[in-house]
Amino acid sequence: MARSPFAPSFWRSPLRGPWLTSVLGIVLLGGITLLFVTGLLSYAAYNPDLAPVNDKTPDKGILGFYLFSWPTDPHWLYRLDQGVHVTLGITLIPVLLAKLWSVVPKLFTLPPARSLAHALERISLLLLVGGALFEFVTGVLNVQLDYLFPGSFYPLHFYGAWVFFTAFVAHAVLKTPLALRNLRRLREPREEQSELVSPDPAEPTVSRRGALWFVGGGSLLLFLTTAGQNFDGVLRRTALLAPHGGAEPASGPGGFQINKTAAYAGIDPAETGEEAWRLVVTGRDGRTVRIGRAELLRLPLHSSALPIACVEGWSTSDQWWRGVRLRDLAALVGYEDDPPDLFVESLQRHGAFRRAALRANQVADPRSLLALFVNGEDLTPDHGHPARIIVPAAPGVL
Repeated sequence: MARSPFAPSFWRSPLRGPWLTSVLGIVLLGGITLLFVTGLLSYAAYNPDLAPVNDKTPDKGILGFYLFSWPTDPHWLYRLDQGVHVTLGITLIPVLLAKLWSVVPKLFTLPPARSLAHALERISLLLLVGGALFEFVTGVLNVQLDYLFPGSFYPLHFYGAWVFFTAFVAHAVLKTPLALRNLRRLREPREEQSELVSPDPAEPTVSRRGALWFVGGGSLLLFLTTAGQNFDGVLRRTALLAPHGGAEPASGPGGFQINKTAAYAGIDPAETGEEAWRLVVTGRDGRTVRIGRAELLRLPLHSSALPIACVEGWSTSDQWWRGVRLRDLAALVGYEDDPPDLFVESLQRHGAFRRAALRANQVADPRSLLALFVNGEDLTPDHGHPARIIVPAAPGVL
């Protein structure tokens, strides 16, 4: 028996072959394409081209070619997009691992390059494998709130996605025609000669279709223990693998999920008291208004039913928010008819989005509020007391 992974006979599994690899590849072709599209949309939701404070990838150059003004309708847009992105990514992990296992002998093929075309294929394969591992690992760590990677998640995941998807497209162009031909062999005839087929296979203990059922079962299990973080009540309790799964953090009107507590964000309770806290609104020609919470309560109040949705993939159902419309606050400082882009700074001491910019269409939407109440009660400290901004279809961090 060969002891070196560079020897073809070292890899003895009888399951490896073009048919199994092709099935897994076709699944990933659709799944990863959808992941990439939803990831780009998630990035666009932050309006990174609006202001430097929103842009965590200032050197993106042409990679931001597709950016557009993020809409406010439908109000659940970001919740759907990021829920699909994260849930699908986690669900595809067994498929990705099975695919990598099925082609691992090719990583040890000698000579490394037999021709220019073969060299390009090997380079794309290395970028594909490295990019896939990087994107999935950083994505899972972010979902689990384990920030073990160097630097900020946003630029790492964004640039990594472009490297990975470029290699993925190159690989798909080279391999999709062959994969489709292999899939036509529904009865799995004897495999033709291939680098994936062992010259000295061991006795099989499971069929290739059995292996696919095993991989599919793993994906289904991950789906069932993750998807519930996008819902409330009983379904959230099924999200056993998600930090925002399980029971709600508290009961009552403010008992829904949060990302960080007020204490974690560095909020000093003394700063949020009735006497200390003031909203400062600065507008056209430097006109400035300072308003306490009691004065805000005397302004016209409106209600909106909006969810909280975060980049980690969790969300809540619609909560009933009540407060002052952002466009009414803009009118106090000279923007009666043309709500402007808005720069917001919170009391939070640290964090990537303690300062953020909102686009004019978000400010003008009548559902965009400086919320003072949620579900009929005052905001809790963890939900932003004494006041917080809530905007339809926007990431919760904004």
